[in-house]
Amino acid sequence: MRNCSRCGGRLRRIHRTFWERFSYLAIYECRDCHDITSHPRHYRYHLGEHCRCPRCGTLRVTRLKERDHIDPLNTGLLHLLERLAGGRLYHCRFCRVQFYDRRSLASPPPRTEEVGEERKSAAKVK
Repeated sequence: MRNCSRCGGRLRRIHRTFWERFSYLAIYECRDCHDITSHPRHYRYHLGEHCRCPRCGTLRVTRLKERDHIDPLNTGLLHLLERLAGGRLYHCRFCRVQFYDRRSLASPPPRTEEVGEERKSAAKVK
């Protein structure tokens, strides 16, 4: 059974509206805090401004220069359209899958060490 990310309580599946059925696989509600969690459909990973893994949806993907023949390459209509639209080859380290995407990589969030150093250097300048 799934658990709530806020309070750790059990989640129960709730009904989706007609329009929500096109966007989400399932919608869950916490029994304790009534927080709502949704799981998007896989085609939604092809929408947006940054490259995402088509299998798990993570933004932590790496760019490849050439195809690796060990890890599988995702195939399908949307993947073919991405490749024909000038997509680059990417690799998901969690799913171990390769895919083509036309969007750029998301910039990684700054590390806490780097943020602290930037503040120190900014304080020295003032």
